[in-house]
Amino acid sequence: MKAFRLDELEAERAANDGAYLQFVKERNMSVGLYALDAGEFDPQQPHKEDEVYFIVSGRASITVGMETTQVGRGSVVYVPAGVAHKFHHITEDLRVMVVFSPPES
Repeated sequence: MKAFRLDELEAERAANDGAYLQFVKERNMSVGLYALDAGEFDPQQPHKEDEVYFIVSGRASITVGMETTQVGRGSVVYVPAGVAHKFHHITEDLRVMVVFSPPES
């Protein structure tokens, strides 16, 4: 079993000065914590893997392909592999759990 505490993952991510911390990588999936502060630009490019975003905290909009929706704590968004997507209009610091399948390469 692997068990994690969100506050410890956030501290590790911040200590490494990165927006993304991968904390699980298995044969069929990987999981990470993604952070964007209010007003920040999301530099993501489309990924080769399917993704699920679970919004842990914060508020923003996300555009996936041609569709845009607002997200906040508790929102879940599926992004198919290869589809352009970005968080934007980030009004509260955003913390997002990201699940990739297969694992992010």
